[in-house]
Amino acid sequence: MPTVFRNGLLYLGNGRFERGSLAVHAGRIAAVALGADELRAEKQSAELDLSGADVIDLEGGTLLPGFQDAHVHPLFAGSSLLGIDLSEVHDRAEYLRIIAAYSAAHPDDEVLEGACWFGDVFEGGFPRADLLDAVVPDRPIVLISHDFHGAWVNTVALDRAGITRATPDPADGRIRRDADGTPTGMLIDGAVGLLSAILPDRTAEFSRRALLAAQHRMHAAGITAWQDAAVGESDLGPDAFPVYEGLARAGELTGRVVAALWWDRSRGVEQLDDLLERRERARQTGWFDAGTVKVMQDGMVENGTAALLEPYCGRGEDRGIAFLEPDVLAELSRRLDALDFQIHYHAVGDRAVRDCLDAVAATRAANGARGNRHHIAHLDLVDPADAPRFAELDVSANVTALWARRDEEILTRKLPLLGADRERRHFPFQSLHAAGARLVGGSDWPVTDPNPLWAVYTAVTRTAPREDVHAVGADACTVPLEPAEALDYGTALDAYLTGAAYVNRLERETGRLAPGLAADLVWLDRDIRSVDALGAARVRQTWVGGASVYAAT
Repeated sequence: MPTVFRNGLLYLGNGRFERGSLAVHAGRIAAVALGADELRAEKQSAELDLSGADVIDLEGGTLLPGFQDAHVHPLFAGSSLLGIDLSEVHDRAEYLRIIAAYSAAHPDDEVLEGACWFGDVFEGGFPRADLLDAVVPDRPIVLISHDFHGAWVNTVALDRAGITRATPDPADGRIRRDADGTPTGMLIDGAVGLLSAILPDRTAEFSRRALLAAQHRMHAAGITAWQDAAVGESDLGPDAFPVYEGLARAGELTGRVVAALWWDRSRGVEQLDDLLERRERARQTGWFDAGTVKVMQDGMVENGTAALLEPYCGRGEDRGIAFLEPDVLAELSRRLDALDFQIHYHAVGDRAVRDCLDAVAATRAANGARGNRHHIAHLDLVDPADAPRFAELDVSANVTALWARRDEEILTRKLPLLGADRERRHFPFQSLHAAGARLVGGSDWPVTDPNPLWAVYTAVTRTAPREDVHAVGADACTVPLEPAEALDYGTALDAYLTGAAYVNRLERETGRLAPGLAADLVWLDRDIRSVDALGAARVRQTWVGGASVYAAT
């Protein structure tokens, strides 16, 4: 039976909102009518019979294509929701209260796990083991930071993992230490892998529940498709591939998913056969796509592991860590591209961004332009000379827009390491757009909230929405972070629609309100023609292929 949506706004792309109505039939958009040409629940023509159609009154709200997230970590986020979840508070005392309560409620857990603390609530930006020792002294506790680039652990965890003054830093990470070399309880990037021996194996049922919880949360934010940015065993967390495979075969996967397969830095090109086998297994499910590979080239500025062209301020000649040598990065990129994998690079620092662009340039020189839709995620710093290269090399700029604001985490832990000159080109969204780069949007959830409306608000205003609990500090909601780098509303919104659909290889299926496309839709509770409406806007209902996957209660 057809469905007609009426009495609301339709978002048509490029910042254009129109009063209108839309008809859905057999899971696809059958017709769009604007203004006075309203579709009604009666026979319209031989081609479109709406007699007896269900009618959904949008009540003055807005109907958009389903949002897409081009960089997200659902299994990690869902695991956080099921463990010690610190994402809803931003306060050291509250963290310790939640941790103590969880520990008391789970006396039989051999290891306690959780995530999503922020460093700005701790002196010096990093927590210490003794804080955890005071509330959990007798068993290991491992708490992953909100950015998923570090772990806060207690003394028992350090002891059982064998991490001492004599333990060397891994090539792709760091152990935070006191002046005498004693580990403080903070492990950064690749050093988190030192904990692998003490972490319990996740049961298949736990992982299934975690991914289903994350899927529900994303649908509640109006997200109908996403690219999972780390699928495989890694220092970031467990392997999501068998979980997706199981949900797809069971008919429980209700979003359109691209799995970015993890490139293991400890291995070489011998892993290509494994990646090819996984791509084919995903194809056989008929529901999710594993034609992308995730390559990490650096860490993050706050931890000193982002790879910079010039040294960090106040740290001598320290330029951070490039995880892969340029020739190694170029060769793996060439090999992946030749096999028609899309490459999803992680690059925060300007040196890492240049390394990735150089790798794509070398790949195109060797393979030609194969149209594999490579993209670079985060882009905290981009050297101005490299901005035009995104368009020249057809590399999409995958921006994490909700980060671009002046909250305490940025002001106290990040900007002092960059200095005034680099601060001016911090998250250069408009510079990339002006240089012709295709912008796509990703949340990096659980690093930040998955709500695309908040991300769009921040991309346009360069301030935080007041509704975000992590918008901490006097400047966060009122003083723009480098306002010259703000995007116009349509460009920011389209990054989470047509832009993300492009890198997800879904632009012929979703991302626009147009006849023939899949009825992936989100109904918002209000008129959002003003960006000021985005912070408080709520999702009323979300559909994928015409089937309801979320309805607000």
